[in-house]
Amino acid sequence: MAGSLTAGALAAGAGGAVLWRTSRPEVPPPLVDGIVWQPDNATVGIAGQWHALGARELLVQWIVVDGQSFVADAGLPTVPVLPDWSRIAREPWAREVILGLAGRFGEREARADIAGLAALSRRLAYLPTPLNVTGWYFPVEVDPTWQEAPRLADLLAPLPRPLWISVYDSANVGAGTLATWLSSWLPADIGVFFQDGVGVHARTPAVAREYADALAEKLGLGRLRVIIEAFRPHTEGGFRAAIAAEIAPQLAALSGYPLYLFDGPHYVDDGLVEALRRGA
Repeated sequence: MAGSLTAGALAAGAGGAVLWRTSRPEVPPPLVDGIVWQPDNATVGIAGQWHALGARELLVQWIVVDGQSFVADAGLPTVPVLPDWSRIAREPWAREVILGLAGRFGEREARADIAGLAALSRRLAYLPTPLNVTGWYFPVEVDPTWQEAPRLADLLAPLPRPLWISVYDSANVGAGTLATWLSSWLPADIGVFFQDGVGVHARTPAVAREYADALAEKLGLGRLRVIIEAFRPHTEGGFRAAIAAEIAPQLAALSGYPLYLFDGPHYVDDGLVEALRRGA
């Protein structure tokens, strides 16, 4: 994921996704456009059948996290086992890759180091990989409670385009308020992955649709993609994989937008893929 694109080019060529899909009656439309992968030591062998749901694009959340690299030749300590990027590049669910750059597991630590992470990301963006990189992602998540978020406009200027960030609304300020706030400072050549908030029980699928519609109206259709949270809070703490009956309303409510499951390797196994496919 090369070269600089104008906002218009980003809107026209954002992974080939269009808002309103058409298809022959005998060919069902894809349920999702892609998956997200948050690399960690447990998932370096990433594998799955996500293409059975239509996924053809992989969003890699980061290739460096907390100073450890998931790629060779980054000039940093590497994780114990590197992903097989050549094999990943051949997977049908990774025909196109949006490559996440430098981040941290902790949100507070990431936000405190945005200048350093942006500088490191600029160098990482030009490392060669066997992947079909069609865009880049800066993995410091944005929400309206983060008062310094507008600093990203200048810090991310040197990074290549197409460039994406992710956005959520932890304070539930509302769809219109979030869209207006973002559009007031986010450069027009940076796209947004909106986290639907359904997985953390922040909102219903119907309200998540209101957010997507408001963001699309303010930012433009080509600058918006939606992350479907494929997890739910676990009664014993942490999170569990959502079941198909929980995810299906999210997919239905947000249908028509480019949809990405978060995250494939941790929460969407082959059994869940088959259940979602059968229910389509």
